[in-house]
Amino acid sequence: MKFENLLTELENGILIITINRPDKLNALNEKTVDEIEIAFKDAFSDSNVKAIILTGAGQKSFVAGADIAEFIGRSVEGAIQIAQKGHDIFKSIETGSKPVVAAVNGFALGGGCELSMACHLRVASENAKFGQPEVNLGLIAGYGGTQRLIQYIGKTKAMELHMTADMITAQEALSLGLVNYVVPQDQLIAKCKELLAKITSKPPLSISAVINCVNAYFEEGVDGFKTEVSEFGKCFGTEDFKEGTSAFIEKRKAVFKGK
Repeated sequence: MKFENLLTELENGILIITINRPDKLNALNEKTVDEIEIAFKDAFSDSNVKAIILTGAGQKSFVAGADIAEFIGRSVEGAIQIAQKGHDIFKSIETGSKPVVAAVNGFALGGGCELSMACHLRVASENAKFGQPEVNLGLIAGYGGTQRLIQYIGKTKAMELHMTADMITAQEALSLGLVNYVVPQDQLIAKCKELLAKITSKPPLSISAVINCVNAYFEEGVDGFKTEVSEFGKCFGTEDFKEGTSAFIEKRKAVFKGK
């Protein structure tokens, strides 16, 4: 599908989705959010796609936030609808069956920070900056930021960042556990590909089970331990389990088929 505000490129099973509004610092307007939803839905259902990299066009910004001009004149009910839609789409990324890495190439602010946190892993360029500055506008984070930031960096620091609207550097984000790696900007996509090449060499059904189990820890009303027991058992019914164990015993490299 051809998008207005996204670019897509599939290479060796890795789909790169680029938010392409560099003149707006890749801000999330409604059209872009709709296209992100479609792009991920298609990617998760496409057998040719093994993993996904999400990034922003240009060198300045991953996503600098929501397109605030679209907020003007919204009613309370309309605002709730916007937030719920963002929650639903970002949740679909977080719970998707294929690994998603955010390649954060500059500003990841507001909705951009929230979008990066919905991805399973984050690799940041050295110039990246993260923040939830919504209180400066008389708002709060609306796409899951108040909840996910706590999960990654803890209540105390998350509370501070949400209330002060301060930005943190890539190195600070690394030290807090918000990102997995920090690399020079010209190595950003290469590092993401390297990371995903390692992950996609593993059995896809096991990777999907890991995503499901880790997410279950944070899911209200879900027993993560029971989820783990269930997923562990399901693995025994896969061809990849038989291949993996046979290869281990036979001291050879396993060839996984995702079955």
